[in-house]
Amino acid sequence: MRVAICPASFDPVTRGHVDIIERAAGIFDRVLAVVFHNAAKRPLFPVDERVEMVTAAVAHLPNVEVDHADGLLVHYAQRREARVIVKGLRAITDFEYEFQMALMNKKLDPGVETLFIMTSSAYSYLSSSVVKEVARWGGCVEDLVPPGVGERLRGRLLGPNGQPLRDLPPLRGPGDWETG
Repeated sequence: MRVAICPASFDPVTRGHVDIIERAAGIFDRVLAVVFHNAAKRPLFPVDERVEMVTAAVAHLPNVEVDHADGLLVHYAQRREARVIVKGLRAITDFEYEFQMALMNKKLDPGVETLFIMTSSAYSYLSSSVVKEVARWGGCVEDLVPPGVGERLRGRLLGPNGQPLRDLPPLRGPGDWETG
């Protein structure tokens, strides 16, 4: 059985994430969409809520399982007997970071391969950070995220009057890719 991992922080899951997971599900027998804790990031949503959102977003894919983990991705891959890590790429800036991570993972476990899938052009500009920024200021994100995610974002980012909350954690800068 060919098992692949699609890791990300999924904070929140976007249609771009779902696109990569769907495409991986068409290639591999089983895909593990794994919500990873990333110590360098300050997530808006707790892990359990991110798992719920991803689970709902990929419910139509029978060969996809949603999980969560922290620690080294290769250790998770070893535990789950997965030999492939699938990463989505939007731009050259994604490639530089992901290439470095792929080489480190290969050093840690030569039996684990990284497969890069280019994002669909419809999602080439899309990141969780951009979605959060648009939602933070009351913009419509419904076509950028799976059903239900936009409502969760509004509930987390906007007060009852629809104005941005002032005590929000800082959002990350442009160009950051939510990949776990």
